[in-house]
Formats: sequence, structure tokens, C-alpha cells
Amino acid sequence: MLICPGGAMPAVEYSVKSVNGLPVVSAPAEIDVGNADELRQLLLACADHGHAVLVVDMSGTAFCDSTGLHQLVRAHKRAIAAGGEVRLVMAAPTVLRLFTIVGIDGFFPIFKNLDEAVAGPAAPVARPVSFPGTATGAVASEPTGC
Repeated sequence: MLICPGGAMPAVEYSVKSVNGLPVVSAPAEIDVGNADELRQLLLACADHGHAVLVVDMSGTAFCDSTGLHQLVRAHKRAIAAGGEVRLVMAAPTVLRLFTIVGIDGFFPIFKNLDEAVAGPAAPVARPVSFPGTATGAVASEPTGC
């Protein structure tokens, strides 16, 4: 963990680009309580621009806490309700292991690299699934801040 002078955490930035017509959100090395809201805002903005299929490139992500998991699950539920999905790119076995332990690895289409994630059509490659504790496709409304 990198700490800046004075004990502060370094600034973490997400970026968004379009690859093969799909929005790709590039995640930082760590997704946690300090930056998960920025992830939520970017995923909402992509959905608000009419993108039902989103890609989150976590190939450089080595750590994701429960707030990051929560935002990814919420985004995927919103995408499924809109006829789409959230595709994840993961390289770190520790992050994939976390998804497996929590039991959400089967909810997302997970790819080993970005080329595979964006090679498919801008339509879902996975069937909609039920999420524990919710009705199928249930999505709570959420303000977008726009």
C-alpha cells in the first residue's frame, strides 16, 4: 500500500474509453471504500448514456473490498434489467478468488483480457441470473446526480 507524505492515500483515478462501441471503465489497483463511489458514478453515467453492456477492466486491480463488490453487483443488476450486462476483465487471482468466495463469480461474464471482453457483440453473452435476496431483475432506483 502506497501512502503519500502526511499519511494520505494517493489519488486514485478511473478512466473511461470506448472500445468496439462498448464503454470500458479502467479500474485502479485497489477498489475500496475510498473510491468505490467514483466507480458507481462512472457506471451510472455509462448506463445513462444508453449503454446496457459495460466493461470494467480490472486487469490492473489487485484488491477489491466489499464496497467495490457491491457497486459492481448493483451495476450488473441495473444492466440486466436494461437487457445488458457488466463484463469484467480480471488478471489477479486474488480478486477472482474473492469473487469465488463471495459466490458472485458466476453472476458476471469474466474475461482474462480486454480483447476478449470487447470482441463480442454489444449484447449480453450471459443469461440473466437471480441475485440472492432479491427478486429476479429487481433493481432499486438510484439517483444519478445529473
